[in-house]
Amino acid sequence: MAISKDLLDILACPKCKGDIYLTDKEDGLICDACKLLYEIRDDIPIMLIDEAKPLE
Repeated sequence: MAISKDLLDILACPKCKGDIYLTDKEDGLICDACKLLYEIRDDIPIMLIDEAKPLE
């Protein structure tokens, strides 16, 4: 089950409050402003700044 479009529309980066978007594999959410990847585990986005992975 993928993340719904409605949920994506209301989610924002918890660090900068900016826009995020789904990765191509649909396994995470990316914030370009912060260069962070928020993973999606068991169809639940993990929107914790401490758990985010820096993008290279």
